[in-house]
Amino acid sequence: MSFPDNKLTVRSPADLVAAVPYLLGFRPDDGSIVVIASRDRRIVFAARGDLPAPGAPARQALEVAANLVTVLRRQQPITDLMIVGYGAGHIDPALLSVSEALTGSGMPVLELLRVTGTRVFNPTCVNPDCCPPQGTPFDPTASLIAVQATAAGQVALPNRAAVAARFAPVDGAARDGMSRATTAAVTRLTALCAAGAAAADEAGALAVRDALRKHDDSKRITDDEVAWLTVLLRRPSVRDLAVDLTQPHDPHVTFWADITRRAEEALVPAPATLLAITAWRCGDGALAGMAADRALQADPEYQLARLLRQALHAGLPPSAFEQAADTDRANPSDK
Repeated sequence: MSFPDNKLTVRSPADLVAAVPYLLGFRPDDGSIVVIASRDRRIVFAARGDLPAPGAPARQALEVAANLVTVLRRQQPITDLMIVGYGAGHIDPALLSVSEALTGSGMPVLELLRVTGTRVFNPTCVNPDCCPPQGTPFDPTASLIAVQATAAGQVALPNRAAVAARFAPVDGAARDGMSRATTAAVTRLTALCAAGAAAADEAGALAVRDALRKHDDSKRITDDEVAWLTVLLRRPSVRDLAVDLTQPHDPHVTFWADITRRAEEALVPAPATLLAITAWRCGDGALAGMAADRALQADPEYQLARLLRQALHAGLPPSAFEQAADTDRANPSDK
């Protein structure tokens, strides 16, 4: 079974477990369930969710399964599924419930595994010859999958917290510098707006192009440039231009992560949404979802981030963004 880009081949349960962090971009925390969908032996989709807490009512596992069914049906056609749970044996009942519900919905489960530390268990296998009760040991760092994935440029961060750290707010002297720069940028924009909206939009277009060009040339964006860009991105026309000019590659993910980190809290929604869109287009759904959540943390009513989050929850492909963007642009009064 191969990865979506055919760079890696999964030949065993140990390979599958080693591949999961590279499919998601991070190693799932305990209590997670990962469902991997394949079509004609090619992995086409992977989704992570939270399992119910130990002792939770059985219906909660069925609710997890129902949500997964809704998402997975949008990925049709799917030939089979693989499920990997993370945690100790107490999660087995929930894993089995989800697996049975998915199978009952017409989605055959090819593999059901549980990972505890560096051991793999098969909750459905009782043959000690192939499924020892103490689990099968594996070394995620030394596996061929890990070596090949790393060589192919794929990254697996240690956990979700490490993903969030990529765009966590700067603090200390860096925050103080951005606060001063943003105050000056607001004053500058106020004066510019006195000349009319067209002048502000023109300045915004220039700021976006200059910032992206400078980053592409491996030059650091100054605090004044970041501040000026973030105050201008509050204008929907400037933000939409940034969406159009941003390319779906890792350097632009890094760019918008840096802008999000340095933006003042009130100005976070636009760059965080741009980070989410860029990550989504690059196939990094985990980073996209967390960046969209960051935008909504700063402003729960930020419309484009809400539309994006809905699309991500529904398991829609990045191409669906165009419809979301068109809806947002058709309502210029929305944020």
